[in-house]
Amino acid sequence: MATIELRTNHSCTYVGVPNIFIDNYMADANGEFVKVYLYLLRCMNTNGNSVSISAIADHFNNTEKDVMRALKYWEKAGVLSLESDSSNRLTGVCLNDLNAYAASGPDAVPAQTPAKAPAAPDKTILAAADNTVYAKPSTAKTKPEGKRREYSLDEVKAFCNNHEVSELLFIIETYLKHPLNSAEMNTIFFWYDTLHFSGELIEYLVEYCITNGHSSLRYMDKVALGWSDNGIHTIDKAKEHISIHSKTYFSIMKAFGISGRNLADSEMTFVHKWTKEYHFDTELIQEACKRTISATQKPSFEYADSILTNWHNNKVHTLNDVTALDENYNKTKRSTAGTSSSAAAKKNKFNNFNQRAYDPDALEKVLLTTSV
Repeated sequence: MATIELRTNHSCTYVGVPNIFIDNYMADANGEFVKVYLYLLRCMNTNGNSVSISAIADHFNNTEKDVMRALKYWEKAGVLSLESDSSNRLTGVCLNDLNAYAASGPDAVPAQTPAKAPAAPDKTILAAADNTVYAKPSTAKTKPEGKRREYSLDEVKAFCNNHEVSELLFIIETYLKHPLNSAEMNTIFFWYDTLHFSGELIEYLVEYCITNGHSSLRYMDKVALGWSDNGIHTIDKAKEHISIHSKTYFSIMKAFGISGRNLADSEMTFVHKWTKEYHFDTELIQEACKRTISATQKPSFEYADSILTNWHNNKVHTLNDVTALDENYNKTKRSTAGTSSSAAAKKNKFNNFNQRAYDPDALEKVLLTTSV
C-alpha cells in the first residue's frame, strides 16, 4: 500500500510522546493506563508541573483508586517513579527517561514487559496494598483438577487485597466492559490459584482472546486449560504456542475459503479436537477440508470432522497413510462391485422364477398309456 503523509492545517499545542513508549510500552498496556500517562505528559507542559489524583480521576470519569492502579503499573514498568512522604502519602511523580532506562543494562527491567511482582513465600502470607495482612488462600493440590471449588468470602477478600490480583480484576473488567460477577471472579481465581498463572499471563490470555473476537470467559477458560495442559506458564511460551496454533487456524480458514470473520466457538471446538485430541498436523487437516469442499461445495466442519474421525480410527498419521487407506477402500469397492455384477447376471428376468421339476420320460409314458 502507498505511504500516508501526515500534516495539519491548524495551530493547536501538542504534547511530545517518547517514541520508545509507543514502540515498547503502549502495545502491552491497558488503554486506561495509557490515558493516564498521556495526561501526565500534558500536565507537564500546561499545568505548571502540578496535578492531583482527584483531578485526573475526574477528567476520565474514573475513581482515584483507578488512577493509582495506573500509576503503580507504570512504576513497575519503569516508565515513572512514585515519591511518597513518611506517611506513605503520594507526593510526586517523576517521568523517567525511557531510553536511559531501557539501556541501563541486563539487570534492568526489559523495556517491553513490566516487571513481575515478587512471588510470595509458600504457605505464608500476602500483604495487601494498605499493608494489612491476610491469610493466603490454601492450595491443596499442585495439579489442576476438573472440579472447581467455590472460594470462601475470606479467600475472596484475600485475593482482592492482593495488589496483583486486584489490578488484574480491574484490567479484565476494562476489557470485558462490565463488572465481574462471582462466577467470573471464581474462574479467574482458579487460573491464578490452581493453574498457577501469573497476573501478567492471565492479562495476556484475556487480551489475546478479546483481540481475536472471543469475549466469553467460558472460551477463555478453555484456552487457559489448554495452555495448562501444554505446560504453558509464561508469556513467551504462550506466544510460541499461539504462533503454531495461528498457522493451523489460518490454514483451515484458507482451505475452507473463509474470510472476513473469525471462527465461531463451535468451529474452534472442532479445531481443538483435531489438533489436541487427534494430534493431526496441518497437512492432514487441510486435506480433509479440501475433500469436504469437493463433496459438499461448502465449508462444513461437521463433514470434515467425520473424515478426520475416520482417519483417526484407522490410525492415519500422514498423507501416505491416507493414500494407502484410499487404495484399500477402492480395492474393496471394486471387489464388492464385481461380486454384485455376477449375482445380478445370474438372476435376470429370464430365470428369476423357480423352474418346473419333472421327468420327461415319465411324462411320455403317461401320455402313451392314457386312453383318449
